[in-house]
Amino acid sequence: MAIAAVARGAVVIEKHFTLNRNMPGPDHKASLEPDELGRMVAGIRDVEAALGDGIKRPTASEWKNRDIARKSLVAARPIKAGELFTEGNLTCKRPGTGVSPFKYWEFLGKTADRAYSDDELM
Repeated sequence: MAIAAVARGAVVIEKHFTLNRNMPGPDHKASLEPDELGRMVAGIRDVEAALGDGIKRPTASEWKNRDIARKSLVAARPIKAGELFTEGNLTCKRPGTGVSPFKYWEFLGKTADRAYSDDELM
């Protein structure tokens, strides 16, 4: 339960431990022995590591896939030089090696400085 408590946000836990459950006294029977205490602490540390620091950031394995997984601003259809960028001729597709889709609204209403073919990266 201590590991589950940490997973739910506990920052302090109380746990009785003993060197031997066969020792006399009421608490020894319900206490953890050294190897069990070690496993509990290791489990708590695993949960803490899995929870992270609360800051969302890509993992090392995600970085290598970002160009493939991300999207770019592309021509949804052929665009002529001088044509306005509109919701009808811009879209977002993979790979993420072109202009970020976050720039979509900056493009809308602007004039294409050159021609773009279907699916061409901006």
